[in-house]
Amino acid sequence: MTETPELTLPLLQPAQAQKHVTVNEALVRLDALSNRRLAAVTETAPPGAVIDGAAYGVPAAATDAWAGQAGQVAIGSNGGWIFVPA
Repeated sequence: MTETPELTLPLLQPAQAQKHVTVNEALVRLDALSNRRLAAVTETAPPGAVIDGAAYGVPAAATDAWAGQAGQVAIGSNGGWIFVPA
């Protein structure tokens, strides 16, 4: 298993290098998901500037970095996006 079943938090793997990256990603996901405040659910394109911890519901017609992620929650992290099930 590589993720937790409910929140899909990444799990550390045996002999994994750079464990802090996995732990930090899990904490960012948990922080965004535990607050459940979505900045928007109808924006089809991601904002120009990624704000760490900002969460958006990704609609069906999403473009750019959100393309193919419909129905997911996009969470800003380190200048990019983490996608988790809604």
